Amino acid sequence: MSAARLRSYHHGDLRAELLRRAEAALRRVGVDGLSLRQLARDTGVSHAAPSRHFRDKQALLDALAAEGFVRLGSEFEKAAATGTFLERLHAMARTYLRFAIDNPALLALMFARRHTSPTAVMEEAVATAYSVPISMIADGQARGEVVEGDPRRICLSAMAALQGMATFVGSGFVTPEGADTLLDETVGFMLDGLRPRR
Repeated sequence: MSAARLRSYHHGDLRAELLRRAEAALRRVGVDGLSLRQLARDTGVSHAAPSRHFRDKQALLDALAAEGFVRLGSEFEKAAATGTFLERLHAMARTYLRFAIDNPALLALMFARRHTSPTAVMEEAVATAYSVPISMIADGQARGEVVEGDPRRICLSAMAALQGMATFVGSGFVTPEGADTLLDETVGFMLDGLRPRR
């Protein structure tokens, strides 16, 4: 590693580099194989350097999970930017499914029960990520396109269905080729359930 790159870490880049390498390690070795000391070695800094940003491994995992929610929220915003309610619902469902399939280890960490004392950063990241689909459901209710009820609970039910789909695809129970068809069917079933009763 170049001296210039090492110096750059002392100007605020080390945290981002540690998170990037930690996510890559999470994919390879899982949570149990993740080590701050190994990350320090891989990054070319002293063993003590990561502790300036993460007091322990749990703090690193919490930060990784929060970053995952930030990324998911950003993808949700793009998906919900334009289109009819149905088009935005499809786009958001595809976004979630793709995120889950592409980042299984990160998604498992994001929803792990390890975060027994979520930080303010984590709570804000989760709230921001899910504010997009919750707002979309509330907007659909205001337009008479979605059944009455708590938008947050409706959102959680929809996300649970998508999470189940992602598990099916990730485990090979459903092939990646069949995921699009299953997604369309699942969104259709969700939409039928979300429509106001006449």
